[in-house]
Amino acid sequence: MNTYAFVLDALWRELGFDAIGPLLRSAHPGFDAEALVRAMVFNRLCDASSKLGLLRWLEVAWVPGLDPVSVTHQRLLRTMDTLQEKSERVSALVARLLRPLIDTQLSVVFYDLTTLRAQGSSDLPGDLRAVGLSKEGGFARQCLLGVVQTAQGLPLAHRLWQGNAAEGDTLSTAVADVLRLYPVQRLILVADRGLLSMDNLTLLQGLKVGNAADARPLEYIVAVPARRYNAFARVLAPVQPACQSSAEETIGEMPWPPKDGDAVSPHAQPEPSANTAADDADGASVNTPTLRLVWAHDPQRAAEQSAQRQARIAELLARAQASADKLDAQDNGKTYKGRKLSDAGAKARLYHEVLEARLGHIVKVDLGHEQLSWSIDEERLAQAERLDGKLLLLTNVTDLRPAEIVRRYKGLADIERGFHVLKSQIEIAPMFHRLPQRIRAHGLICFLALVLHRVMRMRLKAKGQAASPERALQMLRQVQRHRIHLPGEHAVTGLSSVSAAQAELFAALEVPRPTAAGL
Repeated sequence: MNTYAFVLDALWRELGFDAIGPLLRSAHPGFDAEALVRAMVFNRLCDASSKLGLLRWLEVAWVPGLDPVSVTHQRLLRTMDTLQEKSERVSALVARLLRPLIDTQLSVVFYDLTTLRAQGSSDLPGDLRAVGLSKEGGFARQCLLGVVQTAQGLPLAHRLWQGNAAEGDTLSTAVADVLRLYPVQRLILVADRGLLSMDNLTLLQGLKVGNAADARPLEYIVAVPARRYNAFARVLAPVQPACQSSAEETIGEMPWPPKDGDAVSPHAQPEPSANTAADDADGASVNTPTLRLVWAHDPQRAAEQSAQRQARIAELLARAQASADKLDAQDNGKTYKGRKLSDAGAKARLYHEVLEARLGHIVKVDLGHEQLSWSIDEERLAQAERLDGKLLLLTNVTDLRPAEIVRRYKGLADIERGFHVLKSQIEIAPMFHRLPQRIRAHGLICFLALVLHRVMRMRLKAKGQAASPERALQMLRQVQRHRIHLPGEHAVTGLSSVSAAQAELFAALEVPRPTAAGL
């Protein structure tokens, strides 16, 4: 039998997650519900499958302390129901056990959302499955999953919402969860542009961290969906020449909202983005307004975005000009195969092509003109080019330099990798559960699996191991537990030899090597 679950079991117990057992024991005195939770979590990491698939997996995988004969499909579902009923207490327990791994003096946390496709067409009271815009494109029946994690990649909290919930509306709940579960003295929230609206900005400014007596405002670094707001393009106009003349990424800042008659403050002068000692020296305090608009310009990215836009515009105009030439030729008596082209039809086609290319603010199709007619809004085109290659961040953090603000935000990409792990290795979606409590329990099980995955990754990285958690489990899967029954003799248990590479993985994960006697 495969023994790679031995590593996960050792980490589970070292973290103290076996303390979940007493929370579930009273509801299931006839079997070990905590062992079933362990099996479901380990299965997500080792060979993610359905609950029936888990029964087949237990035929070839060894989970310490679990008798496979005692595991039934009904018991797995009952355990999931109890896990959801006790989810608040389980989340509080997990948070208490993870607190030693985070810095309670200053915690930078990242928050993001993803969509999880859900199967089934039934509608139930409190159903989380709803049709919404999927992150993968198009509309689908789905749920929303929000995850908060530390700058080191350790997941702190998660929550599921209906699939058609507004992303920004989830922000306050996620922040409240973190503040309730983790007694941090200072919290800096980093979030992506999809979560920011001016209403949400007001909400963030009203949140407090700490006890009521010495509460301090929540600090945040939030990306700006700049193309939604023309004001951002206008205030960036004075720094555009410096950005265009630079061959390297430049970073600067200005107050937000800008003062009347003074769109850009002296702090708007660009500074190099190289990670020099000056960027982080002494964590120097910068004299900034309450809100800072920090910007970063990547010239290579700007050139790519401008070239792509110009290519799309040129393609649209070439087709439009071809239609205009054909209409002129028809007017002069030339005939073509097929249906005769009309100005109304050509205008409608061009209009829809422009919308599909998301260039309606630049390429203007005159639907009121008798003939096919279009124009380019040069001012809007210039605004779009000013935003090319730009990363805009709004923050109320006062003691970090602009380069550090940008660096902190770019760490948000790690949570995307966490979502990739959830969807690929852990296979959190598509979800086939129908009942809302089962969907929530499934989310909690996958969250616990992600915690183990990230702890593995942190330890492997700290020891300089190049292997990913997935690769490490694949290598440790080759360590086999054998049990031989001889006639008239007691059963003999043995363990296959452990290679040098496997021994290094056990050492890096700080897990003792399994022995035949211990199995």
